[in-house]
Amino acid sequence: MDRLRIVGGNTLSGSVEISGAKNAALPILFAAILSEQKSVIQNIPLLADINTTLKVLDSLGLGTLFKLENHTMEIDGSSLNAHEAPYALVSTMRASVLVLGPLLARKGIAKVSLPGGCAIGARPVDIHLMALEKLGATFVIENGYIEGHAPNGLVGTKITFPFPSVGATENTLMACVLAKGKSEIHNVAREPEIVDLVVALRSMGAKISGEGSETILVEGVSSMKGMIHSVAPDRIEAATFLCAGLMTKGKVTVEGISAEFMQSALDFLSLAGAKISSTSNSITAEYMKELSPLTITTEPFPGFPTDMQAQFMALLTQAKGESKISETIFENRFMHVPELIRLGAKIKIKGNEAVVTGPVSLTGATVMATDLRASACLIIAGLAAKGETFIKRVYHLDRGYEQIEQKLSKLGAKIYREKDK
Repeated sequence: MDRLRIVGGNTLSGSVEISGAKNAALPILFAAILSEQKSVIQNIPLLADINTTLKVLDSLGLGTLFKLENHTMEIDGSSLNAHEAPYALVSTMRASVLVLGPLLARKGIAKVSLPGGCAIGARPVDIHLMALEKLGATFVIENGYIEGHAPNGLVGTKITFPFPSVGATENTLMACVLAKGKSEIHNVAREPEIVDLVVALRSMGAKISGEGSETILVEGVSSMKGMIHSVAPDRIEAATFLCAGLMTKGKVTVEGISAEFMQSALDFLSLAGAKISSTSNSITAEYMKELSPLTITTEPFPGFPTDMQAQFMALLTQAKGESKISETIFENRFMHVPELIRLGAKIKIKGNEAVVTGPVSLTGATVMATDLRASACLIIAGLAAKGETFIKRVYHLDRGYEQIEQKLSKLGAKIYREKDK
């Protein structure tokens, strides 16, 4: 098992290219199931979760070819010959549940293990099943598997989500594109990754409107063609690098992304005292003065993203005064707090609120990553800490950040991957 060793105290500066978004790539890869033709998907990030997705698609009989040198995936939809996503794969990646919608739409049957992934909250699949049942599917859950049937196909209908779930929105969209008739989906997620999925589905011949708003309309079609699509940039990776630069009192530019993808995070960085500038294809954050405290509440898009909560918490250990962070999306997403405290952070938790008092002088220590974004949070803290920080269980990190140590090294960080002792 690997660990990261960070020698703190180096100011980051320069530019870094942002990879394709994991949270956009995964549903788009599963959308290829909908077509009997070949799909070509570009700007795929090199991540553990992408490798897991490849294995899921392979287990379904789909022919896949991942061209590492240009981050392109080719998927042959004509060879689909199975309908089960097994526990061995789904247990490592919650997004595997996204095979339900496209498999039911194309084959009328799907069997998926109850999902695993980061232990940051319950994240039940009930809302996925509710929506698919409204489209005509029936489900049996037993022996740790969800088995769905729609032998006569799916039928368009009106669906209203109890809250704007990203995964349920994606699963439902992929099911609706081949359903008979029209569907209205209300209270949907509005994240850029949802918009990117719609763009991909539309390139396959889907008839969809309303993406980016609270209601999406879908008119079902009889078949889908293969897609040619380039995955949108990763706004969470971009914000992570901007936080890392500010944490070290530096100036970092992220390339290949525009501000519209991540305006909420940029607004909060600006409120904290960073100088933010942007072009149509880049964003720069520059440290100007001692950071100011913030009051942040995580919310569905366009609000502050829960996937940036941990990274901002690390940054706010250097802000002068008391910052408050309320986590409203996942009930168990403060697991990084004890690890930050090991580095010297002053943080108190009360319910779903964390109070961060700063600025503090962080000191290197051995810490343990508990989930994907916690890993990034600990890296950010380690970059500013005196001495060496060792981060264990970095396999979480590899699920969502492509070659992060190489990218940070390019900016001036002293960060090394080594075998854990």
